[in-house]
Amino acid sequence: MSSTLLGILTALVIASAGYVAYKNNTVYCGKIEENETAKAVLAKSEIRFKKVSEELATLPSQVSEAQAENERLVASESSMAKSNDELKSKVTEANEKIASGKSKLDSLRQQTEKTGDLKDLSAKMQLTSAELEELEQSLVAAESKLANLTAQNTSTDASIIEAKSNFEKYTTGQSLPALKTRIRNIYPNWGFVTLASGNNAGVIANSTLDVIRDDQVIAKLLVTAVENTTSSANIVPDSMSPDITLNIGDRVVPGQKIEVTKPAAAN
Repeated sequence: MSSTLLGILTALVIASAGYVAYKNNTVYCGKIEENETAKAVLAKSEIRFKKVSEELATLPSQVSEAQAENERLVASESSMAKSNDELKSKVTEANEKIASGKSKLDSLRQQTEKTGDLKDLSAKMQLTSAELEELEQSLVAAESKLANLTAQNTSTDASIIEAKSNFEKYTTGQSLPALKTRIRNIYPNWGFVTLASGNNAGVIANSTLDVIRDDQVIAKLLVTAVENTTSSANIVPDSMSPDITLNIGDRVVPGQKIEVTKPAAAN
């Protein structure tokens, strides 16, 4: 009996040890799988952070270019204003000559009444009329030039305002208001999309964009990388309803800027 009992106890101990070993192995495998998943997520975050860092590194050069363009436009405006002032001075001088010519003509008419020398008076009147006509033609040409310069100045003012507005958008990390583009590709497993426009249309890195469908905002995007004719953007978490699915060709426009915390650097 004692041998049988000992055998039973031994079998129970061996079975229990086997069960514990099986459970430990299952937990160990689960931990390994969780660790691999965490490594993949970390690698993805590091790639995105690297892309954002590279885009931020190019932003100072874009700002410098915008500042240089702004300075050029301001200098052009100053030159145009100086030319306008000079032209106004010439117009004033021409008006004074016309007034002087009219005064001479009036004086000749008075002399005609007193002297009665029609031949001499006729020659003087013809000379005065020719001078007056020349002055009037000069005035017309000056007014035409002034109109052209005024139009150029107005165009320059508009260019300066647009350049200043674009510069402010660059410095605040917002895409240009005129931007209109569409989704080119969608990568739902990675949580990002690519767009059919880039620097050429005014897409700015780290700016926020709205996805529009039927005149409604259905999702928000955060631009992570920009090239000349294309760009990529992350889908902002919780910005899209569960029943909404993004489609290739969905319209994308600038949205209100949101603050995004950078991922912490790995130890």
